[in-house]
Amino acid sequence: MKHLYKLLFLSALLLLYSCREEQMIFLSEDSTVTPSKPTTIYSGFYLLNEGNMGMNRASIDQFEYFTGVYTTDIFSQKNPEITQELGDVGNDIIIYGSKAYATINVSNFIEVFDVPTGKHITQIHVPNCRYLSSYNGKVYVSSYAGKIQSTPNTELGFVAEIDTVTFSINRSVTVGYQPEEMVIIDNKLYVANSGGYRAPNYDTTVSVIDLENFTEIKKIQVGPNLHRMAIDDNKDIYVSSRGDNNGLEPNLYVIDSNKDQLKQTMNLPVTNMTYLDNKLYFISTPYRYATGNKTPSYGIIDTNTKKLITQNIIKDATQSSILMPYGIAVNPETKEILITDAQDYVGTGYILCYSNDGFLQWRTTAGNIPAHIAFIPKT
Repeated sequence: MKHLYKLLFLSALLLLYSCREEQMIFLSEDSTVTPSKPTTIYSGFYLLNEGNMGMNRASIDQFEYFTGVYTTDIFSQKNPEITQELGDVGNDIIIYGSKAYATINVSNFIEVFDVPTGKHITQIHVPNCRYLSSYNGKVYVSSYAGKIQSTPNTELGFVAEIDTVTFSINRSVTVGYQPEEMVIIDNKLYVANSGGYRAPNYDTTVSVIDLENFTEIKKIQVGPNLHRMAIDDNKDIYVSSRGDNNGLEPNLYVIDSNKDQLKQTMNLPVTNMTYLDNKLYFISTPYRYATGNKTPSYGIIDTNTKKLITQNIIKDATQSSILMPYGIAVNPETKEILITDAQDYVGTGYILCYSNDGFLQWRTTAGNIPAHIAFIPKT
């Protein structure tokens, strides 16, 4: 009888593979990674794995604090009727209200699903969509607008405003070339323009959008190939630059949002960052042209003084196990630091959870290129 069950199971798998036309299939898997933890604000988080371009490997995992269980590919488990999996290249995920929004970049849509159940609600078509932000009942998405191609003649990007009730695009505004992350403060939206398709002639600006009229009111000159953004309690905006291929190093800049002008150059390469409680947590994995060094570092900046607190968040020597640090998030309630490891970008990645004082709490496998984390509020 056991052999019969095994034969039926293998037959089902073969049928599944034939129906998917040799696409890569990932089966959901539950792992108890840590003892359950009582929390009052957040029940867990969703993690969006980007997946290699062209391989349809984007996926969403889930971690639950009240069970200590991490589940890979939870979206496919909850939505078996979506036969083509999540899509090609997951680029960002946010939770706003009872819904989660995930940009699936190469597939040209935003996946909207119900936060408590993980069930698919709808898809919103946005070409070459990148990053998300939310404010006052709306969700905003940055878009490269054009095709995925490197060319000096690429078109300008845009930011679109999405109604969270009808899921329709209300308005859009043209910004710079290949816009990336965004922040919102005092009814203004700031978006980092990269110009990544136009190398070596990168964009160097941050567009400022008046959300009432939804018009670009200013461009702030910052640095080449801008990417990440964060904002602190003093309304200072942090924006990272990837640098260029001609020897200009990656850097971190500070913008004064009251004056809408560049305030400070930090002379610090930052690959990814997140803000909490007057601290900017960052990871740095850039190639330094001056030294040829690309050794990763994990640091914290005091946003009140703009001084570096540490470049070594991790205190227990587990840093050596991280091959390619990629994503970073800090739980606002537990203060735990989450770091994702993309490994070689081809196989399975990992997620590591550290206490706020830098000691590893747990580590488990994620999907292909684990990247973006959205904490789930308790309802």
